[in-house]
Amino acid sequence: MRVNAKDIKELNLLKHYRVIRKWACRNNGLNDADLELLIYFDCMNYFTKHDFQIGTYAYSWDNRRWNRLLKEGWIVVWRKRNRTTRKYNIYKVSFKCKQLISRMYRIMLGEEDIPTSEKRNSIMRGKTYTDKVLQTAINNVNKDKNR
Repeated sequence: MRVNAKDIKELNLLKHYRVIRKWACRNNGLNDADLELLIYFDCMNYFTKHDFQIGTYAYSWDNRRWNRLLKEGWIVVWRKRNRTTRKYNIYKVSFKCKQLISRMYRIMLGEEDIPTSEKRNSIMRGKTYTDKVLQTAINNVNKDKNR
C-alpha cells in the first residue's frame, strides 16, 4: 500500500505540528533545527558524521550541534571504528530520542495529548507572554479530537 498526499492530508498529520514541535523543544532543551535533524536521522536509522554534515545544509549553522547532541545523549555510537577495517564510527539516535519522536507522532495522530501539568510541561508555568499564548494553543490541540 502506498501513501499519497491526500492520505496524509486526511490524517491531519501536520495540522498541529508547530505547537507540538514547540512543546517538544522547550521541554527537552532542543532548538527547532536540532529536533528536525533528529527526526531526519531517525528516518535514516544509522548514519555517519558525513551524513550529519550533509543533513545540516538545510539548517542554521551551529558549530557545536554535533558534540552537544552526542553529549546530551540524543545520538549514540552504534559501531565504533577500529582504525583498520572500519574507518569511521556509525551512529544512531538514542532510545530517549526515539521515545520523544514516537510521542510526537502519537500526539499528531491524536492518540495522546500534550501534558498540561506544570511538572511535565514547563510552558504551563506561564512565565512569559509566549508561554501564555502557547498554553492556549496546547489546550486547543488537546481539545481537537480530529487530529
